[in-house]
Amino acid sequence: MLNAKTPEPGRKPGWLKVPLPAGEGYTRLKGLARRLKLHTVCEEARCPNVGECWQGDHPTMTLMVLGDECTRRCRFCAVKTLDRPAPPDPDEPVHVGQAIAEMNVGYVVITSVDRDDLEDGGAGHYAQCVREIRARIARTVVETLIPDYTGANLELLMDSKPDVLAHNVEVVPRLQRKIRDPRCSFERSLTTLREARELHVEGFTKSSLMVGLGESHDEVVESMELLREADVDFLTIGQYLRPTPGHAPVREYVTPEQFESYQELGESMGFRYVASGPLVRSSYKAGEFFFERMVRQRRMYGHPDEAGASAEERR
Repeated sequence: MLNAKTPEPGRKPGWLKVPLPAGEGYTRLKGLARRLKLHTVCEEARCPNVGECWQGDHPTMTLMVLGDECTRRCRFCAVKTLDRPAPPDPDEPVHVGQAIAEMNVGYVVITSVDRDDLEDGGAGHYAQCVREIRARIARTVVETLIPDYTGANLELLMDSKPDVLAHNVEVVPRLQRKIRDPRCSFERSLTTLREARELHVEGFTKSSLMVGLGESHDEVVESMELLREADVDFLTIGQYLRPTPGHAPVREYVTPEQFESYQELGESMGFRYVASGPLVRSSYKAGEFFFERMVRQRRMYGHPDEAGASAEERR
């Protein structure tokens, strides 16, 4: 670890303080989501970046499909949990397509709760959302941030050809059983990422790690190495923030200097892009501008122009 002093857990350091969301862009997108009966991870997961991402001429929104009730009980997540959530809204894929077309965004993230109660886990519904977007605004780059689908369910989703397939390992291997639902595992998550690569070789893959939950530096490095071995293209690393007193506690506030060290290490390992910082989340606006560029280059030329991306653009 670096020698920079880390504040005591429980006392949120200054680098984690952000202004409350406000402004015309935030109000407009919030109203649009309500009108079309859409759920957003930005709000459900209490993301600290919502005020930044919902502003400007090119807003970033992460839409959560298949309802707002999850069948799994991870100790880091603020989303509601039920064994039998309400049935999916059959009109939701159309509403998603309409919303993205109305927003005219260049990059959109579609994610979902886990729906272990559904025969296909919701993969078919998910894929239809991608197709509805493409039917209305073909230029939009689509990232799907998915549950741990494997086999036929993953094939069903990958048939919709998302530009970026994201699935998060969340925490280092040792903490999986303590922090994630028992049905999850680091190994299963790696299988999802490997199979996604095999099913759509023209696409990109992405994953995310949270830190500050008691992991060691070596465990973070090991996790990064395992993700590279699975040929993951994009990696995000961010500080875990406890959503309520009933969730897993923060064990450490990792310093910005340590996050920068992880970013440099990840780039040296060969990840195409690493976003690493206290407020970085899996769906992170700064990274998505870079992902969009790479996808558009691949669409045009059949391969990403890696040489054209400077170190500054990667940050």
